[in-house]
Amino acid sequence: MPFTPSGFFCDRLIRERERRDGEGSLSKPLRFSGQDFTALKQECLTKKCLFEDDTFPASVESLGYKELGHKSNKVKNIVWKRPKEICENPQFIVGGASRTDICQGDLGDCWLLAAIACLTLNEKLLYRVVPQEQSFSEGYGGIFHFQFWRYGDWVDVVIDDRIPTFNSQLVFTKSAERNEFWSALLEKAYAKLHGSYEALKGGNTTEAMEDFTGGVTEFYEMKEAPKELYKIMKKALERGSMMGCSIDSLVPARFETRTVTGLVKGHAYSVTAVEECKQSQHKEPKVRLVRLRNPWGQVEWNGPWSDNSKEWVSLSKGEKDKLQHQSAEDGEFWMAFEDFKKNYTKIEICNLTPDALEDDKIHKWTVSVNEGRWVRGCSAGGCRNYPDTFWTNPQYRLRLLEEDDDPEDNEVACSFVIALMQKNRRKERKMGANLFTIGFAIYEVSPMHGNKQHMQKDFFLFNSSKARCKSYINLREVTQRFRLSPGEYVIIPSTYEPHQEGEFILRVFSEKRNTSEEIENRIEADHPVPAPANAGEESEEDQQFRSLFQQIAGDEMEITANELKNVLNSIVSKRKTKTTVLQCFSTLSQQKAFQMDGTGRLNLQEFRHLWNKIKQWQGIFQHYNSDQASSINSYEMRNAVNDAGFRLNNQLYDIITMRYANEGMNIDFDSFISCLVRLEAMFSKSHTNTSPHLLH
Repeated sequence: MPFTPSGFFCDRLIRERERRDGEGSLSKPLRFSGQDFTALKQECLTKKCLFEDDTFPASVESLGYKELGHKSNKVKNIVWKRPKEICENPQFIVGGASRTDICQGDLGDCWLLAAIACLTLNEKLLYRVVPQEQSFSEGYGGIFHFQFWRYGDWVDVVIDDRIPTFNSQLVFTKSAERNEFWSALLEKAYAKLHGSYEALKGGNTTEAMEDFTGGVTEFYEMKEAPKELYKIMKKALERGSMMGCSIDSLVPARFETRTVTGLVKGHAYSVTAVEECKQSQHKEPKVRLVRLRNPWGQVEWNGPWSDNSKEWVSLSKGEKDKLQHQSAEDGEFWMAFEDFKKNYTKIEICNLTPDALEDDKIHKWTVSVNEGRWVRGCSAGGCRNYPDTFWTNPQYRLRLLEEDDDPEDNEVACSFVIALMQKNRRKERKMGANLFTIGFAIYEVSPMHGNKQHMQKDFFLFNSSKARCKSYINLREVTQRFRLSPGEYVIIPSTYEPHQEGEFILRVFSEKRNTSEEIENRIEADHPVPAPANAGEESEEDQQFRSLFQQIAGDEMEITANELKNVLNSIVSKRKTKTTVLQCFSTLSQQKAFQMDGTGRLNLQEFRHLWNKIKQWQGIFQHYNSDQASSINSYEMRNAVNDAGFRLNNQLYDIITMRYANEGMNIDFDSFISCLVRLEAMFSKSHTNTSPHLLH
């Protein structure tokens, strides 16, 4: 019968309830570290003191753990100072936030700064992340706050304004204006979100773009870019999308490599404008240009259309003014679109909604967010290359219910975008975590498979995927757009290698009414009533069983727990699993039979039922113990538990693996029986309207 588990799922259930109540939305963001900005600021103003954030203190721990850790010489001369200690008349924003306010310091977070530069191009987005009405004058309390999208929720991050300095100069991000500090404080808040400044070293621009918008990103490799790439880029900027680009380094370099053209390999750039201009007295009447910005605030392209190149003479003053052309070493430059395609290898576009940039229509998208985890030994099955474990990955049923309004080539199909994002890997770097190589596959299923059925190994052995991501890749998120016929599908998100443990969110964006949900959320067990024994069909073992039981129980034919042990010693004396069986009967009799009837005694029928349970479980174990190694693989535990009559959800299978599997991800007979005993007792309590408990 169904039951509601407690404890383990409290956090998840609370979060789901909060989402329904508006928590985690833009208008009601979650409080990161439980800090309430308004209350903390008012407390500081009342006490006339400056805020000091003890959750992200001005210490080495907030700087980093390795290169910026305790043993690093880099941190010895760093002094944390407030802006009023750094310069006179500090300002939060000077003359409006712009892309020139972001200059990279001694931290390899160009990917973040490129995204911040893009953010400044859209005031609505900017002031969503950087709340206005913050200053160093009116209502100043040494406290500031910023808002980020975090795995499906918006969170409000509070910081104090103590910033790392060296010789009174900012160590990390700074503005071109010495007395402007919004970009430095934004970087600090983002560092707090991930645990330290060092955690921000190295990354992909799309990661920050999504954290600033909650949008969805698509990648274009230049060598495979669509013919209409210029149009796509133009439309992206018009729709408020954020764009970044980079040049892959063929040989992994320790430092970013500057080329003879002034461009830097292995470095993130912002795309800040795309324009088409008329040229006077030129064989090509029109030229398509792209404006880019280097987060360093210096080092620019020196080829055609660079700041001082001869090509600018072909443009009228009006065209130059339209492009805001100026000659300055500020890291920003123009280049011809054709040169852009030749020199850059990848472009990333973060869309606020998944509207196809090739399409002129604006659609209303819906999104479903599913949280999941891969657990080693249970649900971390790896990709399709590992058929024995692939099927154990989390599975999500996708129902495509309504076709698009504007079918292509009269094809009835549904458009949707899948985005698989791994969680917390950056924050866990100090513990040795790196990004997993992740991806997903989509399989079509028929209604006969049922709505809540976890697809088994044979299904994947005999069915090919209907669609899948282009490749498994070690990015925080893998995204791809699909068009499939209306119907039912199952999405399998996975790491490339099995046994890799981590959390993820799976987002499904669709133009029409479609649904996605995790498969298998029922929790129930079969509780057959034991049939009365038929004396005429008793085996020799059963007859010995009855005779011995009657000798000990007497005419009442009921025994206590201590008497039970004597029966077991006699019956299982020649069995190899004697210790386990004794332990199981003792546990079962005390937790199940003796408590259910309230007498503390066990009759023959109840005893026979328990005995048959043990024999049934032993047979199940032997079935999955194919190599006779006295243990079964933890990935097979799902099937073994199902065969024993228990249907659990994925979270409970995860708990079983963590509790009972050894380091080699195997479960021996003793642990197997102990687990089923615990499940039997748990469901028995639920059957008697007693609050069930999870496995301990």
